[in-house]
Amino acid sequence: MSGLFATTRRLDEDVDLFAIAGESGVLWARAKTGLAGRGEALRIDVPRDDPSTAAKSVHAALDAIVVDDEVGVPGCGPVAIGALPFDTSASASLVVPELVVGRAEDGTRWITAIGPSAAEPAMPIQAVARRAGPKLFHVATEREPETWCADLVAARRALRDGAAEKVVLARAITVETEAPLSQQSVIDLLRATYPSCMVYAVDGFVGASPELLVARAGDVVRSHPMAGTAPRSDDPTTDARLAATLIASTKDQREHRLTIDMVHDTLLPWCSYLDEEAEPSIVAMANVQHLATMVEGRLSAPPASVIELMVALHPTPAVGGAPRAAALALIDRFEGLDRGCFGGPVGWVDAEGNGAWAVGIRSAEINGNRARLFAGVGVLPDSDAETELAETRAKLQAMLSAIVRP
Repeated sequence: MSGLFATTRRLDEDVDLFAIAGESGVLWARAKTGLAGRGEALRIDVPRDDPSTAAKSVHAALDAIVVDDEVGVPGCGPVAIGALPFDTSASASLVVPELVVGRAEDGTRWITAIGPSAAEPAMPIQAVARRAGPKLFHVATEREPETWCADLVAARRALRDGAAEKVVLARAITVETEAPLSQQSVIDLLRATYPSCMVYAVDGFVGASPELLVARAGDVVRSHPMAGTAPRSDDPTTDARLAATLIASTKDQREHRLTIDMVHDTLLPWCSYLDEEAEPSIVAMANVQHLATMVEGRLSAPPASVIELMVALHPTPAVGGAPRAAALALIDRFEGLDRGCFGGPVGWVDAEGNGAWAVGIRSAEINGNRARLFAGVGVLPDSDAETELAETRAKLQAMLSAIVRP
């Protein structure tokens, strides 16, 4: 037994999850729905060598908490939230906040308090102050673009020699500012700029991801993989042409198919039914647009925990490459980067195994007045180094503008 009690009560008033997360809380939200938490009641270590072992470890900790839940929707009761490193051999943990406020898509709102004794939860003071963006800042790349392009060409040569079908190579830049960076200001701007994305903040890792790795609600499972990217344009005609070119691109369609097939084949053993959209669609962000395909089905009874599904899926070819082991070997050989949580799963799970996990892209690690920003590209045997470099710059702009905005 953990000696902890979780009390969940319905909320009548509306809530601003971003304001509740504030400067130091945790957040996983899309538009008005999601979860925001404060404090730390418990840390749960997550072994990642086996999906079943990971699920058992997390749920053993959550099941030890005594629950009084008057609402009973996914996300109620004790919830564990986390951002896991891309490297599955690195240590990983989830935080169970002392207080969580949630809002479901149907408008249901609730609050959960966790502590050593049962207590009625009270709404926290919602943060309202916003700091202005830094007036002075310095941006530096962790590897020179020329060096990164040369390594991409070498990786492309390895692909042509049959080392793998695809590898994802990432870049990072560092931003240093004259004053500490504001988590709340960053997530507020991300919410305004990318309203359809999943905005998250966990342990200094913040971002706005368009890509759903996996979600489970009851026996329904969903994934929305993305692979294949094109720039956006302010001109509608040019923008439409870029989208049409992306859809017609043999290279991008092949890259996309690798990811969809892997996600489908990985989820299928847990499902009684699983289907995918017949054709990929365009998902447009403020700065780039992606090929995306929704995969959805029903889990066999008893339904697998979202933790088990998440651990099995990561890393997909969208952030690692294919085949997985060969692609990860090429990343170790050519990338020269500590990704941290970039490209790793970020999300939440409740005691029933419900939850949602995004792919931790369009992200930054914030620590005081310093931030590391990341972007990656899928490399195929016919990839062009300068084109891929331009894609990383477009992707980095998403977080850079949120951190050093006027």
